[in-house]
Amino acid sequence: MRWALLALLFWAAPAAAVTCEDVDYLNRSYTTCTVDVTTEALRLFHKDAEGNVIGSFSALEDLPDVTKLAFAMNAGMYHDDRSPVGHYVEDGVETMRVITNAGPGNFGLLPNGVFCISEGHAQVYETLQYVEAAPACRDATQSGPMLVIDGELHPRFLEDSTSRFVRNGVGTTADGSDAVFVISNDPVSFHAFGSFFRDYLALPNALYFDGKVSRLYARDMNRSDFGFQLGPMVAVTE
Repeated sequence: MRWALLALLFWAAPAAAVTCEDVDYLNRSYTTCTVDVTTEALRLFHKDAEGNVIGSFSALEDLPDVTKLAFAMNAGMYHDDRSPVGHYVEDGVETMRVITNAGPGNFGLLPNGVFCISEGHAQVYETLQYVEAAPACRDATQSGPMLVIDGELHPRFLEDSTSRFVRNGVGTTADGSDAVFVISNDPVSFHAFGSFFRDYLALPNALYFDGKVSRLYARDMNRSDFGFQLGPMVAVTE
């Protein structure tokens, strides 16, 4: 009876909202956080109800509509005033249009892409595919470059590149049920970072969020990174 009760309690325990783990791959360390979008409240956050940029994980936790924060990550490049560089939609409201032209910096290293969240579904799109498909995104953030495009690495990535930073990004499963967020714990090149999404995680599409300012909040890992104030953030709330 005792073992039957323990088994019942085990199977009745609620699953974690986000599954995070540290992974060593090709002598580099990464942290991955997988979100089941069909069951979890995955959202983008930029400003509070008064129009002030939220900017940090602690401020995000203090929002009136955030009961408990399970996971958060910076989610796209931003200007000095912390406004999004590219397309941005939050709770159905677009505050920045789609940028399709090439430009300076990593964002303009085409092809770039858009991370789109709808009810029970999330998908990374290459920007021109996003414009053509015009998906109904409740939340969307544009960043760049794309890391993986239909199973292939970005064509501009060099295996012997010496440009290495702590980087973060997101990939999605083909059916859009899972979003996998990754931050490198070691400085890595674009080629190494993209290869982790393609070869280790086997995700068909993945998008770069940022480097240098890359940060992660993972409650179950007791991790909350500090640093510069952030622009857009993506989070799972409970």
